[in-house]
Amino acid sequence: MRWTVVLASLFLCELADIATLSYSAPAIRTDWHLSITDLGVLTSATFLGMFVGALLGGRLADRYGRRTILIAAAAFFSVCSILSALAPGYTVFAALRFLTGAGVQATTGVLLVYAVEMFPRTSRGRYLSVMIALGGLGVPLIAGAARLLVPLGPDGWRWVFVVGGVGLIPAVLGALLLPESVRWREIHGRRTPAELLVDRLERDLTARGVVLPEPEVRAAEPRHGLAELRSSRYLRRTVVTSAVMVLAILSYYGFNSWVATLLVDRGFDTTQALTISAVLALAPVLGALAALPIIDRWERRRTSGVLCALVAVAMLVFALTHDTVALVVAGFVAALLLQANTAVLYAYLPEVFPTTLRGIGSGIANGAGRIAGVANGFLIAAVAGVAGFTGVFLTTAVLVLLAGVVLWTFGVDTRGRALDDIAGDGTVADPGERLTAGRS
Repeated sequence: MRWTVVLASLFLCELADIATLSYSAPAIRTDWHLSITDLGVLTSATFLGMFVGALLGGRLADRYGRRTILIAAAAFFSVCSILSALAPGYTVFAALRFLTGAGVQATTGVLLVYAVEMFPRTSRGRYLSVMIALGGLGVPLIAGAARLLVPLGPDGWRWVFVVGGVGLIPAVLGALLLPESVRWREIHGRRTPAELLVDRLERDLTARGVVLPEPEVRAAEPRHGLAELRSSRYLRRTVVTSAVMVLAILSYYGFNSWVATLLVDRGFDTTQALTISAVLALAPVLGALAALPIIDRWERRRTSGVLCALVAVAMLVFALTHDTVALVVAGFVAALLLQANTAVLYAYLPEVFPTTLRGIGSGIANGAGRIAGVANGFLIAAVAGVAGFTGVFLTTAVLVLLAGVVLWTFGVDTRGRALDDIAGDGTVADPGERLTAGRS
């Protein structure tokens, strides 16, 4: 439970920080006299940083450990967020958003790898859903903070970025409470501390009356070199997961990051737009909870396909309606189901790669999605300029539908399977599997 709380707190701060720009954008645009294209550049700078963070964080986590990089990345993005509040102008602010994005995505990617390796195979999806649900509180919290702080004056938006630096607190807690991944320790020759951790956890569970199954003994896991990502098995998985993340990110951020700005362009004033956005920001928390009963029950790739289709329908209504109530309801449903799908994808991505490639493999897929985020700023700005509010959200509906089709058609089955079986080696020993079996 302590792990779940710490990881959820890290995820909360990560989501809060990445949302700071979305909710501050209208005020920044007014304060610095920016065009919508200028805002697109800021969004793209953030995503370019996230691309770098996805690759660098994943690779460093494979080499130096999940826990170490997770804590360092969280502290880094928090400091950069606070510095963003002090930016004297547009150029410095854009550079700081790049650095913040790098830290944020390194945190997210390594957090997912850590959770997949440290929680039971039969329930790791549910653990992730709980963490994402609790972490999702970061979005309404930052939306509420923006609603209170932005109207205070011309510099009110700067305090929103100070709030975004709260990630320093769970970073310290993580350093105190989180152990290193059992799988990572074992494959890097640190078997003794890994076994000691497993033994301690098993004793704790036994003392609480939990009957543990017999441990499943397997051969030692082979180490995979980086070049093996080009093998037929892992190349296909890398391409498929990357394509899905590109389409999913374009849709997710095309919807969530531009709602407040485009509502203003549609005729709502800034206060109304922020109020509607704050209401929609509550949906992701419920969306992650909505994933709880299905994420470990049904195959992830098919679950994602169904969710993507439902999101597309909700986005169509959001794009076409002129009724305010219908707009809010459709937007809420779209945001809710987008987050449910995010929980499914976040469980799926790290599962399809072996331990020594898990950080970089899932990092490449996440990084591809973040490069799409770079393009997203320009794409949405261009679509908005030509087709306005309706055109933007019709576009996001098509993109999310394509993401579901690709994963349904070309993905691999992962639900309830041991990580080594998914990797395809069939020979992998894992004290982590002993750990997860005992905690199921």
